[in-house]
Amino acid sequence: MTNDSVVLADADGRPCGTADREGVHGVDTPLHFAFSCHLVDGDRILMTRRALSKRSWPGVWTNSFCGHPRPGESVVDAVHRYAQRELGIDVDDVRCILPDFRYRAVDASGIVENEICPVFVARPVGAVEPNPDEVAEYAWAEVPDVWDLVAKTPWAVSPWFADQVRQLPGPHPHHPRRHTAGAIG
Repeated sequence: MTNDSVVLADADGRPCGTADREGVHGVDTPLHFAFSCHLVDGDRILMTRRALSKRSWPGVWTNSFCGHPRPGESVVDAVHRYAQRELGIDVDDVRCILPDFRYRAVDASGIVENEICPVFVARPVGAVEPNPDEVAEYAWAEVPDVWDLVAKTPWAVSPWFADQVRQLPGPHPHHPRRHTAGAIG
């Protein structure tokens, strides 16, 4: 086991052990703790395309970044650590906006994501300098445009991102331009 372990969870969402992060995702991934973070700058949200070398959902567009808190690490500390690891930046004003988000999804290769995954929003501090092992591309996009994309073509983004957008307050599929980024910003 490396020092990059994830915390496993039981069906009730209680910690029940640890596993190596690299080995935990497979065709029978146990439930574990993670997080997602959306970086928002004004009315724009940072979208990232997962590196082609990623084990699950390679090359798929998704939220700004995701990760796993280590045993004994707060989720907010993990958000800061992963912002540096994946995007080469610091973040500020980190807020949890979907504390109870949980999902299970299977990619085309059969790799399973099975996570208790609170969703955060944060403000970027500095310029994005993505780690090519994590991020193939990135784009700043207007929040209503992203919500409209998810409403019309949810298959074009990661399943967890599409599910998060559906659960977040703000632009709704029926009226994608009637709301502002304030719901997540």
